[in-house]
Amino acid sequence: MIRGIKGVKDILPDETARWQFVEQHARQTAGLYGYREIRIPIFEMTDLFARSIGATTDIVEKEMYTFQDRDGASLTLRPEGTAGAVRAYIEHNLAADPLPQKLYYLGPMFRHERPQAGRLRQFHQFGVEFFGTADPRADVEVIALLWRFLSGLGLPDLALEMNSLGLAEDRPAFKAVLLRFLKERESRLCSNCRRRMETNPLRVLDCKVPECRAATEDAPRLTDHLSPEARRHFDKVLGGLSLIGVPYRLNPRLVRGLDYYTLTAFEVTSSQLGAQNAVGAGGRYDGLVEALGGPKTPAIGFAVGLERVTLMLPQGNTPSVQRSVYVAAFGERGSSAGLTLVEELRALGVSANTDYRATSLKAHLRQADRLRSIYAVIVGDEEVSKDFLVVRDMDTKQQENLPLKGAAQSIALRYRSDGERAFSR
Repeated sequence: MIRGIKGVKDILPDETARWQFVEQHARQTAGLYGYREIRIPIFEMTDLFARSIGATTDIVEKEMYTFQDRDGASLTLRPEGTAGAVRAYIEHNLAADPLPQKLYYLGPMFRHERPQAGRLRQFHQFGVEFFGTADPRADVEVIALLWRFLSGLGLPDLALEMNSLGLAEDRPAFKAVLLRFLKERESRLCSNCRRRMETNPLRVLDCKVPECRAATEDAPRLTDHLSPEARRHFDKVLGGLSLIGVPYRLNPRLVRGLDYYTLTAFEVTSSQLGAQNAVGAGGRYDGLVEALGGPKTPAIGFAVGLERVTLMLPQGNTPSVQRSVYVAAFGERGSSAGLTLVEELRALGVSANTDYRATSLKAHLRQADRLRSIYAVIVGDEEVSKDFLVVRDMDTKQQENLPLKGAAQSIALRYRSDGERAFSR
């Protein structure tokens, strides 16, 4: 037997209702804020991710699924969505549109990581990208969208953490200060952080290893080295969040794992998730469009891991499932009448089901019960000969005879009048 790949999970029918509920909520929330969906390819040229994410990041160095195309080109399964969205923005000249471009996407991403709860090698993200304005109010809008999406699902113990990474020109001076500090504590750092010191020292602050966190507890803060312009921007973002009632806390250790971020960085965490506690995160990346060959374009966005969201979704918030009408058709004439009836019900917008394997009423009713059907419609040879069928309420067990002609319309009316009872969790 060929088994699935490690770290790649099947989403089975019993789970998909939760996923559809979350995805529908994502689409509705994005729509409230005027974002339109973009569907970007699952694989791109490898150079797109190396140039945007950063050649020295863990993602590019260790985690990307990269392969050679038949023409010799190096292709990579997308590890995140922003790079592809930026490439599409440039390639299709979306900057020519006088409106700011507000985009969202849903779909699978791929990283070769150690599989764990809510963290897979094929995982799914909901992300948004806002191109075209450097105004701090755009940051507030994007963060508010993220907060509304997650809190609207009733996810427990959410906390919004905020930091500023400063302007690109603020970074070199701070990196020099940070590097001097880290070298004094190098012996207390893990091997990964010692390597990061030379390539991307900011990432040391984000290490989850307890010994590294203790060693860097009193590390210099980037927010103490911001230029006046960066400080003003951050203060306006925080003021805007307070104005609209989005709670936050400052986290000077918060850095993003991708090289393109500048200024605002944010992350929503939950204490329900353990050490890897991020649910969604993002930030501003004002230089990325230009770095990839496009016009100078300020931008900000976020991404949410949907595996973690579905894991945290409270049981009471799981979506309602439409209950079906089960057609229990048996016998030669009854089977033909049942086949017609089940299609008539579906044409009228009623969820209808049957089991073509069942040959007795007892077997049919057992299946109707397993499917949690709202009604079982019994139609056998005897019922057809007398030109009627039997509607059995699966909750009350009460039965009623209906004329065979026009039965589908009568059942559809009854189904709609049952309202909430026609749905179950």
